Amino acid sequence: MKVKVKLIPSPEGKTVSLPEYQSELCAGADLCACIDWPITVLPHSRALIPTGIAIEPSAQCGAFLFARSGLASKHGITLANSVGVIDSDYRGEIKVAVLNTSDKPYEITPFERIAQLVFIPIIRADFERADSLTDTKRGEGGFGSTGKK
Repeated sequence: MKVKVKLIPSPEGKTVSLPEYQSELCAGADLCACIDWPITVLPHSRALIPTGIAIEPSAQCGAFLFARSGLASKHGITLANSVGVIDSDYRGEIKVAVLNTSDKPYEITPFERIAQLVFIPIIRADFERADSLTDTKRGEGGFGSTGKK
């Protein structure tokens, strides 16, 4: 799938490179922080980090932002909204809402890889009102109702 990428310069006119897959079988392409100076994310705080790109994906898919596992596991830097959703008709700059879950400040440096961009096919539902649903063994059993193995 071809995806058009528009580069959006930082305030000082610098641009990021196109998103890159770090290996042949990576599901996510890395997005970098398009910032001119470091941004410190204080413990248990959020920051909105520009990526310097806008995209035009296929209308049949959505683009999704995921945390980078190394940042999350080593430094507690994850996404504030768990998964970022970029609809196929959005044309603005992608910004990453990061959350520092650790007890230590974390400094995001200019052009540091901060998130992964994944494209997933979208199936749009045709919602239909119903007075009842098909019975199942689980029924209305909620969290934990299937037991622990």
